[in-house]
Amino acid sequence: MKANEPQRAILATIQVGTDLLADIRSERSLTELESLASECNIETVGTIIQKREAPDRSYWLGKGKLEEMAEMAAVLDADILIFDTELSPTQVRRIEDLVSMEIVDRSLIIFEIFARRAKTDEGKIQVELAQLRYRLTRLTGRGEELSRLGGGIGTRGPGETQLETDRRHIMRRISLLRREMVKISTRRSRTREQRSTREIATVAVVGYTNSGKSTIVNTLCDADIEAENRLFMTLDPTARRLVTKQGLSLILIDTVGFIRDLPRYLLDAFAATLEEVSEADYIMQVTDISDPDYEQQIMIVEQQLLKLGSASKPRLHVLNKIDQAMDDNWKVLLHQKQDRDQKTIAASAIEGTGMAEVREALCALAERNAVEFSVVISYEEAGLVNYIQERGVIDELAYNEEGIFVRGRIPVSMSGPLKSYL
Repeated sequence: MKANEPQRAILATIQVGTDLLADIRSERSLTELESLASECNIETVGTIIQKREAPDRSYWLGKGKLEEMAEMAAVLDADILIFDTELSPTQVRRIEDLVSMEIVDRSLIIFEIFARRAKTDEGKIQVELAQLRYRLTRLTGRGEELSRLGGGIGTRGPGETQLETDRRHIMRRISLLRREMVKISTRRSRTREQRSTREIATVAVVGYTNSGKSTIVNTLCDADIEAENRLFMTLDPTARRLVTKQGLSLILIDTVGFIRDLPRYLLDAFAATLEEVSEADYIMQVTDISDPDYEQQIMIVEQQLLKLGSASKPRLHVLNKIDQAMDDNWKVLLHQKQDRDQKTIAASAIEGTGMAEVREALCALAERNAVEFSVVISYEEAGLVNYIQERGVIDELAYNEEGIFVRGRIPVSMSGPLKSYL
């Protein structure tokens, strides 16, 4: 795909089933694919939906539908065909032979977006590693075809030589990047150990891409994480401290957004990043309930949390963008299980609606990471009372003959000066 020059594309998807729900899903799938393409400076000029019981093994779409797609491209002056799936190397080659046009699948579009969004060295390494592993499968898929250029037993043709050269180059680069990823993983592990030593609770902020995670973190923490109404704005996990009015602390970790059919190589490459979700104490899940497909998006996030072993963690579910919701059907989510470990709040990060309640819920999580105490402090150490007031919560305070009685809570990380009393 060209980086700067705009391209015009025809998009295609498959609809399995003929009922109304199948119609809605295929339309939404194309809408999401169009958004992805737009992030790559590609204009959608036409779409095709083919109803099939299953994808065609050779062409994904039927051969006749592909020819129709190519004819549409000629009429609409499109120069690229985009497919709403990850095509196999063989399918790509056969489609190219049939229509003689540039062929791009959903995975390649997502790779391109990630490559454009990556700004830190860590993000660039992770994206390049995923891209190389994806390219390696494409080389492998061409192996049989290129080997026929060899000219017979005991000889090596130019095609096969180039294939092996490319494969060796990619494998060397992958090995180098994997060593860098080990360093990144080790560094992140060290950072988490430091947080654990200080007893600072962490909250992983997760959700479908463009659900408003970064905006919520910015609002809560008065931070400046880059946040726009665009897909995959956050690739690198960004940690921000939330300090309650009582002085208790939480670390909010903004993570990469999930999406349907995220290429497996990206998931593997971002393993070090996603460890932040696995190792977090709590989960704050953000859902954009103004999106018509929010129920499906909730399911996709749930599946990812299950894969990461984080689905059972205490969770705060924020239903974001209620000011843009098309109806009130989302309110049924507010009546789901609500207890100490599961809470759902309706909010709008842009309007500020519900954000005080979100902050209050997070503060409650911070208090769960605090130690409760009832102590009598000698008057010689009266300065400890001020220390507690600044860093913790005092529920009861009384001045007696034997000393100052204090009952309250303080973060474990800040309880050191009270150890002799505790």
